Amino acid sequence: MSETQHDAWQAGDRYEVYMGRWSRQIAPRFLDWLGAAEGLDWLDVGCGTAALSAAILAKCNPADVIGIDASEGFVAAARDVLPEPRVSFQVGDAAALPLADASRDMVVSGLVLNFVPDRPKALAEMRRVARPGGSVAFYVWDYPGGGMGLMRAFWEAAIALDPAASEFSEDRRFPFCTPDALMELARAAGLSAVDSTAIEAETVFRDFEDYWRPFTLGTGPAPGYCASLAPDARDRLRQKLSDSLPRDADRAIALPARAWAIRGISA
Repeated sequence: MSETQHDAWQAGDRYEVYMGRWSRQIAPRFLDWLGAAEGLDWLDVGCGTAALSAAILAKCNPADVIGIDASEGFVAAARDVLPEPRVSFQVGDAAALPLADASRDMVVSGLVLNFVPDRPKALAEMRRVARPGGSVAFYVWDYPGGGMGLMRAFWEAAIALDPAASEFSEDRRFPFCTPDALMELARAAGLSAVDSTAIEAETVFRDFEDYWRPFTLGTGPAPGYCASLAPDARDRLRQKLSDSLPRDADRAIALPARAWAIRGISA
């Protein structure tokens, strides 16, 4: 992705601190909704640091799982996190999957489709790889609805200080992350019996520093924007967030998280 959009997705350890820990809460709930049988062949498109792949292994007793991601750093991190013989990871393009037609029972993707430049092509590839009657399913954060509270709070503070920051915010960049628009993408890719659900969780930070530190690491749009600021501007943003975020009696910060999940059947 363009560096002007602050999409830097290479450092697996930094992503884990920023988003991976919350993805690991959503992934099992997504799989509960899918209700897949055991012993299936899975493909995890945009596997990142293996949050979804690990959940598949833990909950679904798969025959095997293949994870594919465009980031060499993420693939390396995934291999370290999940050194299991039934799971393999490789670098690849979501819009040109390096797998044979009709070779997977379950083709899934977590929190990545909005970052793929050619989403229709990626979904068409996911359908191509799925066996007839197999499932294609994915989930993305509810950016337009403010469903990722930690991001919404960050961008509200950033835009109050710098109105130009709005061009980088996920709600502006990914307005299609709604159930209707995502279901239409799935149907356009040739999937049938398409439906959706909301998957909700809570992101709890032990204190303000636990919330703030991931934004200083540069991995992802909001952290990339934060890292691009001059030190004095970054300090102003930090203070505004510190002043505005809610805290409980123990100084913990709890913010809501919501993703939209979509599934369909390959013909």
